[in-house]
Amino acid sequence: MPPWGNAARRPLRDEVAIVTGASSGIGAATARELGRRGATVVLAARRANELELQARAVRAAGAEAMAIPTDMADASQVSALVERTIAEFGRIDVLVNNAGAAWRRPFATSAPDELTGVIAVNLLGAMLLTRAALPGMLARRQGAIISVGSLSGRVAMEPLYSASKYGLRGFSLALRRQLTGSGVSVSLVSPGNINTAMTRDVAARMPEPDIVAAEIARLVTHPRREVVIPRRHYSIAWLEQVLPGVADLAHERRRWSPVQ
Repeated sequence: MPPWGNAARRPLRDEVAIVTGASSGIGAATARELGRRGATVVLAARRANELELQARAVRAAGAEAMAIPTDMADASQVSALVERTIAEFGRIDVLVNNAGAAWRRPFATSAPDELTGVIAVNLLGAMLLTRAALPGMLARRQGAIISVGSLSGRVAMEPLYSASKYGLRGFSLALRRQLTGSGVSVSLVSPGNINTAMTRDVAARMPEPDIVAAEIARLVTHPRREVVIPRRHYSIAWLEQVLPGVADLAHERRRWSPVQ
């Protein structure tokens, strides 16, 4: 029996959710978590084989799932993702903007097409997907949009990556205000280092992606403006906002590694 017991107790029963970046890490964990809670899950990412494996895992747990290979940097593929989801399931109730690309190369040696590529995946792709899914949500006066930002969207760490995540944070917070009273909620999850492929070079103990997935699932039914995970990182975000000069010194002395 699924962990939620009988279907009547599954809080996302019959909801249709799109999760991007779902071939591994936080996205894959989120797809499984939403499926466990009763949602029909559409998994999107570039890596088709890995994506289908994750969709099978969701189906094996008792939920309906479909894999749609999608490059979030390609606007036509983003539109096709929404169109195919609606054609197959009739609507989109939950959108999880999780797809992201890390970047650690010095800004001065990064090629222009590399800069635009990271922005396209981390920011523009999320904006385009949200724009495509939003009219249906507004028409039904129901929906949840959850974007996965980063502590790097609150604490300046790496120029390109932080720029993309600061942008995603600003987009999410402003969209939330614009949609007040519409029936569509907008929330932001800002993780620090999580144990994923993106942080494979970080020499520290890190939480598993499931901690973020569980928070994302909670935000569908209990929306909040923003959640920082792990919660101890709120102190780092506070320091950056209130005492930026001290944060500069801390960054220089401790040589913080970029975080997800």
